[in-house]
Amino acid sequence: MTPKEVLELIKEKNVKMVDFRFLDFPGMWQHFSVPVSELDESSFEDGFGFDGSSIRGWQPINASDMLVVPDPTTAVIDPFYEVPTLTMICNIVDPITKEKYSRDPRHIAQKAEEYLKFTGIADTAYFGPEAEFFIFDDIRYGDGPQYSFYFVDSKEGIWNSGREECPNLGYKLRHKEGYFPVPPSDTFQDMRTEMVLLMEQVGISVECQHHEVATAGQAEIDMRFAPLVKMGDQLMWFKYIIKNVARKHGKTVTFMPKPVFEDNGSGMHTHFSLWKNGEPLFAGDKYAGLSDIAMWAIGGILKHAPALCAFTNPTTNSYKRLVPGYEAPVNLAYSSRNRSAAVRIPMYSPSPKSKRIEFRTPDPSCNGYLAFSAMLMAALDGIENRIDPGEPLDKDIYALSPEELANVPSTPGSLEEALNALENDHEFLMKGGVFTQDVIDTWLEYKRTREVDPVRLRPHPHEFYLYFDI
Repeated sequence: MTPKEVLELIKEKNVKMVDFRFLDFPGMWQHFSVPVSELDESSFEDGFGFDGSSIRGWQPINASDMLVVPDPTTAVIDPFYEVPTLTMICNIVDPITKEKYSRDPRHIAQKAEEYLKFTGIADTAYFGPEAEFFIFDDIRYGDGPQYSFYFVDSKEGIWNSGREECPNLGYKLRHKEGYFPVPPSDTFQDMRTEMVLLMEQVGISVECQHHEVATAGQAEIDMRFAPLVKMGDQLMWFKYIIKNVARKHGKTVTFMPKPVFEDNGSGMHTHFSLWKNGEPLFAGDKYAGLSDIAMWAIGGILKHAPALCAFTNPTTNSYKRLVPGYEAPVNLAYSSRNRSAAVRIPMYSPSPKSKRIEFRTPDPSCNGYLAFSAMLMAALDGIENRIDPGEPLDKDIYALSPEELANVPSTPGSLEEALNALENDHEFLMKGGVFTQDVIDTWLEYKRTREVDPVRLRPHPHEFYLYFDI
């Protein structure tokens, strides 16, 4: 859509307000709105000013002025606002130099796509994330110098099997038995369908929706694959729609990887493939029908996986999920069909166009633009350096003996370990200026001071259970 077409759409839909959206550094959507009278064709070059120092991880107070420049190709009528409102995703620009802002996650993703074309290896990187989430009835949490607690609840939760509900009708999903049950055990079919239909309304192609493995309303909605930047955009709409539909029904949604103890956490298995001139590059005659390029891409992802985790699993809570025993791919290996490997080659279809790799380590707390860009850069490094991924591991990894497991590397055990890995291994991300040293340093500093240290320094409630009477 061109700027002129956006203005025509505004007239056609009787739009009253225009909403500008962009991502802060950690990955939350931000927005502000202007009356439709403020938008004209020049707005798509001149942009609109805002305070960049008030956005997490961005400008210092002495250099706070920045511009949002709307991208006309992202224009969509918001499905939730009462007043007709047109929404556009924006790029962030320096008002003095007119250069795109290096810490804008969307700009990093744009540079990753440009670098891919520059290499000549491919012209398109497709991503298909499978983001899981929990739908809860209630969430309460708080902490202070002398207390800390959280409480989540769901009518589906097995812990409510004995609760007085006047009447309690049962049908509580047992731990790890939430995959594909029909109603009445699955109570969210209609709500998930409403989410899907709204996604389609804003231009997202959806492949399926279903209940996921955990008790307490865990769900998954799968988007059809799309190019990197477009999928980054879609992932933000995805989260926005899911949260707001749930809120409409008096529910709440979290994309936290591990909100419930002793049950499966929420992952974001990400399917990835490279194409050139409309032809798939990952199909060949190697293992599981892969090409040399695909094998080298796997080699790059596995080699750099500890550093990738700083972007694909970027929260302290991420590492409550990345533990053995809950289908989480903690072992850095690859395999066809084996879902316990960090990299899996789906075998659903023999078509070369379906040939892809699935990186199973990421979770939905990530900033999609940064996670997908980092994955692409690791894969390209593997291809450029012909990194051999080694032998596949087709056994059940969780059933291996300690001697066999000793030869299988693992994901980091904490966010701190992942950040240390990124600090020691980030040159592959900086090729073509995709990630800058400033971006890497700012990410490390932000995560360490705002997340790792505050969690590390606080007493944990379970420590009182273990140690109070010591």
